[in-house]
Amino acid sequence: MSQRLGISGGIARAFLTSEITPLLALVGFLLGMFAVMITPREEEPQINVTFANVFIAFPGASAKEVEELVSTPAEQVLSELEGLKHVYSVSRPGMSVLTVQFKVGEDRTQAIVRLYNKLYSKQDWLPPGLGVAQPIIKPKGIDDVPIVSLTLWTEDPERGGHELNQIAHALEAELKRVSGTRDIYTLGGPEQVVHVLFEPSRLAAYQLAVDDLRYAFQQSNATSPSGFVVKDNREIPVQAGVYLSTIEEVRDLIVGVHDGKPVYLRDVAEVRRGPDQPEQYAWFGTGAAVASKGIEARGEFPAVTIAVAKQPGTNAVRIAEQVIDRIDQLQGLFIPEGVHVTVTRNYGKTADAKAQKLIGKLAFATGFVVLLVLFALGRREAVIVGMAVIITLAMTLFASWAWGFTLNRVSLFAL
Repeated sequence: MSQRLGISGGIARAFLTSEITPLLALVGFLLGMFAVMITPREEEPQINVTFANVFIAFPGASAKEVEELVSTPAEQVLSELEGLKHVYSVSRPGMSVLTVQFKVGEDRTQAIVRLYNKLYSKQDWLPPGLGVAQPIIKPKGIDDVPIVSLTLWTEDPERGGHELNQIAHALEAELKRVSGTRDIYTLGGPEQVVHVLFEPSRLAAYQLAVDDLRYAFQQSNATSPSGFVVKDNREIPVQAGVYLSTIEEVRDLIVGVHDGKPVYLRDVAEVRRGPDQPEQYAWFGTGAAVASKGIEARGEFPAVTIAVAKQPGTNAVRIAEQVIDRIDQLQGLFIPEGVHVTVTRNYGKTADAKAQKLIGKLAFATGFVVLLVLFALGRREAVIVGMAVIITLAMTLFASWAWGFTLNRVSLFAL
């Protein structure tokens, strides 16, 4: 009399007697190896932690007025958002800065859409004609954290933060060609601007005021469509005005008329191109471990840092390697002699090292279990348990990749 088996027993017997079972086990193992090779690797898991900064300008208002007329009403409007964790604001003269943070796990796209919808559907919360500007929303998330930081520094006393900043901006355009990069920006170093230094005595001699010069800049540095010219079965668009693009055009700008003759900007002001007033400084300093980096210089040097972030769900290890390889290719082309590039942050390298370490520990734990079964039950049982554990882990890794998860220390700890 045969014993009646349950659902689990029936499934087990079917696979035990089926000739396709070894093939399925091999396919599961190969799919797992495939997943290990192509699954994006990160140090931390992809967790939706969405927040945004909302900037609302109120020119001419004091911090108290900004708080009472803008910040407090805006907090009340934003507190109605679904999935909101908290909202707080900072009021300063002429500007209200609100930080909106959503609960962990809220879909980023839906959360940002709700934020935009709430702000622009409640624009009547401010009295008309008050002079408050349109809100500017800057969404932030976990993928805004840079995965690679490249510090440009030099020992050349003739170069400073301004020159390094120009090199960094040229490198930004090249690094954006690397597939998977998202946000690339430079920290440190003043930007290049055109300085206009007025001479009060010259302005008085030509009977001009600063407002006259401001008006001339606003009118001259503008362009707008002015219609079309139709001729010979062709339509030609007409554009009125051009933007100021060179320093010579700025110097030759007509700012007024005196005694029937045009007055140029160069007649009443000194116009030169150069670095802006610095708002932040960056320095590269060497320490005790500098020899391990292959750096011979000692001391502190002017520097700027290029930060590179990645797109969501992409492989941090691969993108970091491609960015660093691209920098090596640009040596001598965009990076002149005397300017050094040091990798001061490599998120991909640390993520790969931690993933490899956890995979090694996972293999060690599996091997230890197999040895324990070998000594306790025998060789056949050890082989069966080892194959079952390995194939189960392989199929789990493949399912994680298919579901869109990344290979990180949290997912490996779960295994």
